Amino acid sequence: MDEGVIKFACDWQQAPPIALDPVALQALITWRDRLFQCGAIGVYPNGIGYGNLSIRLGIDRFLISGTQTGHLTSTGLEHYTLVDRWEIDRNWLHCWGPICASSESLTHAAIYQLDPNIRAIIHGHCPALWNQERDRLPTTRATVPYGTPDMAREMARLFTESPLPECRILVMAGHEDGVLSFGQDLETAAQPLLDRLAALGAS
Repeated sequence: MDEGVIKFACDWQQAPPIALDPVALQALITWRDRLFQCGAIGVYPNGIGYGNLSIRLGIDRFLISGTQTGHLTSTGLEHYTLVDRWEIDRNWLHCWGPICASSESLTHAAIYQLDPNIRAIIHGHCPALWNQERDRLPTTRATVPYGTPDMAREMARLFTESPLPECRILVMAGHEDGVLSFGQDLETAAQPLLDRLAALGAS
C-alpha cells in the first residue's frame, strides 16, 4: 500500500501555524472532526492515515491538512500548512507551516485552478460509496494514481467532460476508496459526500 506517500517534489518551509480568522478556524476544525467521526478521514489498521481537507486563502493559496494526520481525533492549526506555489507539469509545490502538506495537495491545487468560486475541498475514503458510485459519478481513469500530475490533469478532464461542476463530487478509480468533493465553503463541499453516505445508510 502506498497510501499517504508524497509523490511530488515538496519544498516545505517549516514555520509557525498561519493566523486564521476565528470563524474560519472554527469551521475548519468542526468539519474535519465531523468527517473523522463519519469515517471519511481516519487511519487504516496498519497505521497509515487517510483523508484531508483544504480551504482557499487567496487566488493562489490554500490551507490544507498535513501529511499523516488522518489518525488524529481532533486537529488544531499546528496540523495544517499553507500551499502558496505549485507547478503541476513539474510535479512540484511549495508549502510553509508546522507540517508538510498532504500527499493529495497537488490534486487540490489542480481543482482550485479550475474555478475561483471553489473555496473548499474534501478528500475522503468511503469504501461503500467508492464501490457503488464508481463510473456512475464522474470517475478518474483507473490507471491514474493519486498525488501525481496525471491525477491533477484528470480533474481538468472531468471538469470539462462530465457533470462534475454541477454534482461537485467524483470517484478516484485508481485510488481505492478515494472520493473527492468541493464547494464554495466547507459545508457545501461536504454536502455531496454526506448526502450520498446518508443514502447508502438508508438503503
